[in-house]
Amino acid sequence: QVQLVESGGGLVQAGGSLRLSCAASGRTCSSYAMGWFRQAPGEQREFVAAINWSAGTTFYADSVKGRFTISKDTDKNTVYLQMNSLRPEDTAVYYCADSDHGRTYDYWGQGTQVTVSS
Repeated sequence: QVQLVESGGGLVQAGGSLRLSCAASGRTCSSYAMGWFRQAPGEQREFVAAINWSAGTTFYADSVKGRFTISKDTDKNTVYLQMNSLRPEDTAVYYCADSDHGRTYDYWGQGTQVTVSS
């Protein structure tokens, strides 16, 4: 069973930076892709960024393009989300997700809280 453990959330002032990490364990073969999603209070979960595990191709939501960067460390089975120029509207619980075949996200982490104060 694949397990995803996120870390790196916290409280930061607007304009600041945070880096989230997501370590995957229990895999017997490589992921197709890993991604980050977020959910603000009273809102639906939304896509933030994703990375294709073999090609390294990245995808971003328009709201974070130019501010957030997703990356991976294949040896550590870890995906990162570098978040710069944070805004209060980035406040949410951030979830890591893992896709076996690219059709759906099959595994989810427990989430890490990111709070951006104005």
